Amino acid sequence: MACTVVVGGFFGDEGKGKLTAYLALRDRPAIVARGGVGPNAGHTVQTRGKTYSLRLIPSGFVSKESRLLIGPGVLVNPSILFKEIEVTETKNRIGIDRQCAIIEQKHIDEESRSEHLVKKIGVTKTGVGACNADRVFRSAKLAKDIPELSRFLTDVSEEINKALSEERQVLLEGSQGTFLSLFHGTYPYCTSKDVCASAVCSDVGIGPTEVDDVIVVFKAFVTRVGEGPLEGQLTEEETQKRGWQEFGTVTRRPRRAAPFNFDLAKKAVHLNGATQAAITKMDVVFPDTIGAKKFQDLPSKTRDFVEEVEKTIGIPVTLIGTGPSNEDLIDRTPRRS
Repeated sequence: MACTVVVGGFFGDEGKGKLTAYLALRDRPAIVARGGVGPNAGHTVQTRGKTYSLRLIPSGFVSKESRLLIGPGVLVNPSILFKEIEVTETKNRIGIDRQCAIIEQKHIDEESRSEHLVKKIGVTKTGVGACNADRVFRSAKLAKDIPELSRFLTDVSEEINKALSEERQVLLEGSQGTFLSLFHGTYPYCTSKDVCASAVCSDVGIGPTEVDDVIVVFKAFVTRVGEGPLEGQLTEEETQKRGWQEFGTVTRRPRRAAPFNFDLAKKAVHLNGATQAAITKMDVVFPDTIGAKKFQDLPSKTRDFVEEVEKTIGIPVTLIGTGPSNEDLIDRTPRRS
């Protein structure tokens, strides 16, 4: 497994950070690289009794041997980046591509003033949309223009392709979820660029033929922050009753919730060319699965649910989340010789 891409299958908040951290500890890749939009997405990692909420540093930082990279397709807010470097103690192994666009205060202010973006679309007000617009107009500053970033600058594509040519493992982490894609999501209620697996490859600078596996991450129920359609949406009272109430990592806004959507899951597999699926938060929907380490230890109704998902989406569910920590996983990944 030389190159693996991790992407979200619904509307974000599926647990990509947890999965990336687990895979990084399991496989000890040479490189863990971040694709996606930018600091408008928060990835949560719980490991060794600590919780990290990350918006730019790859969740695979938990693997001390791994080089950490942020691809040129990712927008960078330097102040957020510096704080995360300090918290994760990664200053000696993080690399930022020279061509990452830089979010400035003017971008945050512009989004915050937009009634359309804030009230209708429900954006995070982190400046990513305005910065992406400036990039399209070729007026955005790049990382190479910021002296404070000079010690971290690198050519991410060159580093990753060199590692792959040497048959070293690379793990790519996307952000948001498939149906927040600018092209394939619920436009206009979406993010400001594509976030599918092919876009993650473009974000870091590798061709699609370099990818061995795409793991699409689903949650055992569906959640969505901000505006936009959510089929089967539950009332707030019912959400709380089921114990499905969650809050956004970045905005702390309550997430709307709905039962697992099999049709969206099937489409997400197609859009991402997924080879494996992961399902997180099984312990929330099926409380008697908490802490289970083997598939055969799961209650029959939980195994039936997993098998129904596999039958619908046509690929195996290889990773099953049974608790909040990145160690709380059932791993059914086939071992390759």
